[in-house]
Amino acid sequence: MLRLKVISPAATVYEGDVLRAVFPGGAGRFEVLPRHAPLLASLVKGRIVYIMPDGEAHEAAIGSGFVEVKDNVITACVEL
Repeated sequence: MLRLKVISPAATVYEGDVLRAVFPGGAGRFEVLPRHAPLLASLVKGRIVYIMPDGEAHEAAIGSGFVEVKDNVITACVEL
Protein backbone atom coordinates (compact mmCIF):
# COMPACT_ATOMS: atom_id res chain seq x y z
CA MET A 1 0.00 0.00 0.00
CA LEU A 2 1.14 3.53 -0.78
CA ARG A 3 0.22 6.87 0.79
CA LEU A 4 -0.55 9.52 -1.86
CA LYS A 5 -0.67 13.27 -1.29
CA VAL A 6 -1.60 15.49 -4.25
CA ILE A 7 -1.38 19.15 -3.30
CA SER A 8 -1.71 22.43 -5.18
CA PRO A 9 -1.09 25.99 -3.97
CA ALA A 10 -4.85 26.37 -3.46
CA ALA A 11 -5.84 23.07 -1.83
CA THR A 12 -5.15 19.43 -1.11
CA VAL A 13 -6.52 17.50 -4.10
CA TYR A 14 -6.22 14.05 -2.50
CA GLU A 15 -4.59 12.48 0.52
CA GLY A 16 -5.00 8.79 1.29
CA ASP A 17 -3.99 5.22 0.58
CA VAL A 18 -3.68 3.86 -2.95
CA LEU A 19 -2.55 0.60 -4.55
CA ARG A 20 -0.62 2.36 -7.32
CA ALA A 21 -0.46 5.66 -9.21
CA VAL A 22 0.43 6.73 -12.76
CA PHE A 23 1.94 10.14 -13.49
CA PRO A 24 2.54 12.22 -16.66
CA GLY A 25 6.32 12.68 -16.69
CA GLY A 26 8.45 14.69 -19.09
CA ALA A 27 9.75 11.48 -20.74
CA GLY A 28 6.33 9.80 -20.72
CA ARG A 29 3.91 8.27 -18.25
CA PHE A 30 5.32 6.26 -15.35
CA GLU A 31 3.77 4.10 -12.65
CA VAL A 32 4.64 3.98 -8.95
CA LEU A 33 4.06 0.71 -7.08
CA PRO A 34 4.70 -0.23 -3.44
CA ARG A 35 8.41 -0.39 -2.46
CA HIS A 36 9.36 1.87 -5.41
CA ALA A 37 12.91 3.23 -5.29
CA PRO A 38 13.22 6.85 -4.10
CA LEU A 39 12.40 9.21 -6.95
CA LEU A 40 12.09 12.92 -7.71
CA ALA A 41 10.57 13.73 -11.12
CA SER A 42 9.00 16.64 -12.97
CA LEU A 43 5.42 16.36 -14.17
CA VAL A 44 3.82 17.77 -17.30
CA LYS A 45 0.24 18.59 -18.24
CA GLY A 46 -1.89 15.47 -18.07
CA ARG A 47 -3.70 13.25 -15.60
CA ILE A 48 -2.63 11.53 -12.43
CA VAL A 49 -4.44 8.19 -12.22
CA TYR A 50 -4.56 6.48 -8.84
CA ILE A 51 -6.10 3.16 -7.89
CA MET A 52 -7.92 3.05 -4.57
CA PRO A 53 -7.64 0.05 -2.19
CA ASP A 54 -11.05 -1.18 -3.45
CA GLY A 55 -9.72 -1.20 -7.04
CA GLU A 56 -11.61 1.92 -8.16
CA ALA A 57 -9.64 4.29 -10.42
CA HIS A 58 -9.66 8.06 -9.87
CA GLU A 59 -8.06 10.84 -11.91
CA ALA A 60 -6.79 14.35 -11.25
CA ALA A 61 -6.01 16.69 -14.15
CA ILE A 62 -2.82 18.72 -13.63
CA GLY A 63 -0.96 21.45 -15.48
CA SER A 64 2.58 20.76 -14.25
CA GLY A 65 4.51 20.03 -11.09
CA PHE A 66 6.83 17.52 -9.49
CA VAL A 67 6.53 14.27 -7.56
CA GLU A 68 8.65 12.72 -4.81
CA VAL A 69 8.53 9.03 -3.86
CA LYS A 70 10.14 7.88 -0.62
CA ASP A 71 9.32 5.09 1.86
CA ASN A 72 5.96 4.25 0.20
CA VAL A 73 4.84 7.89 0.40
CA ILE A 74 4.13 9.76 -2.85
CA THR A 75 3.94 13.55 -2.64
CA ALA A 76 2.88 15.39 -5.79
CA CYS A 77 3.01 19.20 -5.81
CA VAL A 78 1.03 20.37 -8.82
CA GLU A 79 -0.54 23.30 -10.60
CA LEU A 80 -4.13 22.60 -11.59
